[in-house]
Amino acid sequence: MRKSIREFAALLGVETTTVNNWRSGLSRVKPRSEKQAILDTVYLRHTTPEDRVRFNEIVAEGEDTWRSRHQSPKRATPPTHKPADALALAHWLASDGTGIPPISRSDDLERVSLALDRARRYFDGSVLDFFRSQLARCKADDGSLGPAEALPLTLAVVGAIRRHSNDVPADLRRQLLAIGSDGAEFAGWLYRDLNDPVTATFLYDRSMEWAQAAGSLPMQGYVLLKRSEMAYDSRDAGTLLGLARAAKEGPWQLPRRVQAQAVQQEALGLAMTGEPVAAVEECIGLAEQLLEQADGADDRGLVSNFDESTLRVRAAVCYTEAGKPQRATELFGQVLTAGGLSRRDAGFFSARQAKALALSGEPDEAAAVATKSVAVGMETRSERTIKVVVDVLRTLAPWDHRPGVRQLREAVEASG
Repeated sequence: MRKSIREFAALLGVETTTVNNWRSGLSRVKPRSEKQAILDTVYLRHTTPEDRVRFNEIVAEGEDTWRSRHQSPKRATPPTHKPADALALAHWLASDGTGIPPISRSDDLERVSLALDRARRYFDGSVLDFFRSQLARCKADDGSLGPAEALPLTLAVVGAIRRHSNDVPADLRRQLLAIGSDGAEFAGWLYRDLNDPVTATFLYDRSMEWAQAAGSLPMQGYVLLKRSEMAYDSRDAGTLLGLARAAKEGPWQLPRRVQAQAVQQEALGLAMTGEPVAAVEECIGLAEQLLEQADGADDRGLVSNFDESTLRVRAAVCYTEAGKPQRATELFGQVLTAGGLSRRDAGFFSARQAKALALSGEPDEAAAVATKSVAVGMETRSERTIKVVVDVLRTLAPWDHRPGVRQLREAVEASG
């Protein structure tokens, strides 16, 4: 039927996670009888003859074969790396670490393999520096190329640390687990951008475990902050606000930049729970002050990309949630016009800008901005961006007859 996961779930009257599990293969059992009945009803009452032809072809040929025949060359090209699902990743990380991650082998994985051969003989600072440099490279690739490109090498580093963490002296083990905690947190973020919260949660838990084993209090607070940010994806305002405050008030000394990020997240939680705009703006102002006081030398082992541009676009999200979409539109415009965001982040926050425009009663401009975001989301494989655009499309439903909105709908459908 060429619907998004969210649209199809709404048609069925089930949770989006249910459809997402069917599609990703995380659910290995067939749907329950009541859901089979719902699917049968939708097939009989809501599909067109063309839908049924596609359905029968897919059943007969298998999805991969059918897509290779019918999709355009651009969309038929598979991602460079196929991310592992949560179950395969959990089994691999819980094993003795032999073999390779549940992802395709590449030159990058071969490089990590060579480092492991060296690690079997001795583990010194140069090997630790190697892992740090590889994670830094992955983080740089993520902003420009997207999560699917950065994930394989990230998982390889995390797996290497899992494999050898018990084979090194105690002092080096703490350093190794600190790097592993950073890598697991980053891998969790990548899966979050791929709209896979189950795997993201698993990796955030591993990151917290390793941060505790490494004695890294700041990293523990940082993981709580990232879990708070993930709660926004599911619109869980209570969890978002509680974790943001726990990150801000915990027994760790976070660097000023991360403190600013936590206070900004608290502002978002206040906006979502209906607190007065003045309280939201007070938090945003405090975040600005903390960011001005940030010292790059005082990172406490945490690398945060939270800067003035990030603060402004996140403040814009707060204003959207607080019912001030016009103010949000202004802030988004200032940052996006100035540049400075990575390509993936620019596409994502453009989608957020489109939502603010739609809420401001600007359907044509909202549709135009969102359509460009779809292209960036497809290019960087940011499922999170596409998810926001689908939300924009729902907000634009009253203007569905307008050419720009129809064009946006076609772009979303083409994105798969």
